[in-house]
Amino acid sequence: MIGTIVNTACIICGTLVGTLFRKGLGEKYRKTLFNAMGLASLALGASSFTQNMPKSEFPVLFILSLAIGGVAGTALDIDGKAKRLVSRFGGDSFAKGLISACLLYCVGTFSIVGPVLSALQGDNTFLYTNSTLDLVTSMVFATTYGIGMILAAPILFLWQGMFYLIATLASSSPLLQGTLVNELAIVGGVLIISSGLSILEIKDCKTLNYLPSLLVPVIWFLIKAWLF
Repeated sequence: MIGTIVNTACIICGTLVGTLFRKGLGEKYRKTLFNAMGLASLALGASSFTQNMPKSEFPVLFILSLAIGGVAGTALDIDGKAKRLVSRFGGDSFAKGLISACLLYCVGTFSIVGPVLSALQGDNTFLYTNSTLDLVTSMVFATTYGIGMILAAPILFLWQGMFYLIATLASSSPLLQGTLVNELAIVGGVLIISSGLSILEIKDCKTLNYLPSLLVPVIWFLIKAWLF
């Protein structure tokens, strides 16, 4: 868990540093940083997708995942409920920032594969790399949205901790012997791209409604392991 602890600490430190610099930034500079986060989201999401797609044994699974997960999330109105809840603490802009930050921190390749490798092989390389990226990213988010972005830190800790625990308990399970992690990273990459489009105000895809898409590959591999 040391890699996850370092990653969480980097987000906290980055947020604190970014908050200190926030007062000295004019609106046009905040807008520039805001656009930078949108472009970074598009780049990281595309990277996660393109790196893992060639490794997929089921190339259409991510399409089914997005379709099924999107319908389920829309029926539950996850995006709307989350934004209404978060906006109570800091307005609509804060809600968009925190949700975008959590998606960027949590659903990328490093944040999914990293805890798994840490649990199975004791290799924290991915998590340390992710920590460096999140340190810079959290500073930028804080300069735009303020100290409230620190709330993303415990969310990341719980997210990565979940994958670490699952990998530890299922280290010998067929569930982790296929391309499950790759499939999750592919879907996660698409979600990050969706978040980037929202940040840049190109298209609000209501990304949180697609979060159930991450469950579809898990269910698929469970069924596959049970049947075969």
